[in-house]
Amino acid sequence: MHIILVSDRLATARTITITGRHLLMAFVGMVALVLTLSTLFSYVTVRHAAEIRLPFLQELVRAISLEETQKSKEFVRENLNAMAVRLGQMQAQLMRLDSLSERLAALAGVKPQDIKIQEGLRDGRGGPLIQPKPLSPEDLQGALDILSQQVEVRSDTLSLLESQLLEERIKKSLLPTTLPVEVQWNASGFGWRVDPFTGEAAIHEGVDFTAATGTPIRTAAAGVVINVERHPQYGNMIDIDHGNDLTTRYAHASKVFVKQGALVKRGQKIAEVGSTGRSTGPHLHFEVRIRGVAQNPNRFLQQAFAGSPKLAHRH
Repeated sequence: MHIILVSDRLATARTITITGRHLLMAFVGMVALVLTLSTLFSYVTVRHAAEIRLPFLQELVRAISLEETQKSKEFVRENLNAMAVRLGQMQAQLMRLDSLSERLAALAGVKPQDIKIQEGLRDGRGGPLIQPKPLSPEDLQGALDILSQQVEVRSDTLSLLESQLLEERIKKSLLPTTLPVEVQWNASGFGWRVDPFTGEAAIHEGVDFTAATGTPIRTAAAGVVINVERHPQYGNMIDIDHGNDLTTRYAHASKVFVKQGALVKRGQKIAEVGSTGRSTGPHLHFEVRIRGVAQNPNRFLQQAFAGSPKLAHRH
């Protein structure tokens, strides 16, 4: 490209030649100028905006942070207070468990001092009342740990008492303390008597319940039937083992409803009154034996008479 310059000041015309290189350099220079001016403008704008807005933003962020922190503290405090209240309720329930365990211990025949030894011997407590301060998480955790240990000890104690009561219940269920026939015995008691057949003195190893033929005969205690037979003297006879070398015998029955090896419950009907064997009339001959030695059934059946005023009066 040729550019011709004409001027009054010039004696002759001048010619300027512009090539593509000149145009490229001009374009690059313009772009560089534009970028420089843009960068300078942006820097000035941001700096002035930051100087104007930064304190406000900092104050806003600080206020929001303080509010969130306060809310967090209030939330934690409310939860700690709720947990502290719950802890107090659990401690009150634990005290009720202590009272219950003491009552159960009395029923089970366990001495209170034995329970205190197992629980670490709870000592007496007291002192002036000091207004409590809010519990810290560490204090609350410590109290919960102590309460957990106390609950574990109480659980062991109640389990022990349950075992004691269950053992006593089992023992009682195996003792012949229920009347085998709902009548008094008046035909013949335990011990020496005049034999109704020979008229001579003889040992009577049980007690006789006079009742009509067909009257139900029920077990005096739970156990296992170990013998069912037709005996020349006892007639239709049933022997029941109650454990600990204790057995009972039911004789002179008209009918028998159990077989050897059967498990029977207290009060279960096992036979009916009759007059089989060596007998003068319908009645039940009832014996209690320990290690094969006859015992006075009155020692066991007196509980049944104590629970029945009508029978006790007749007895």
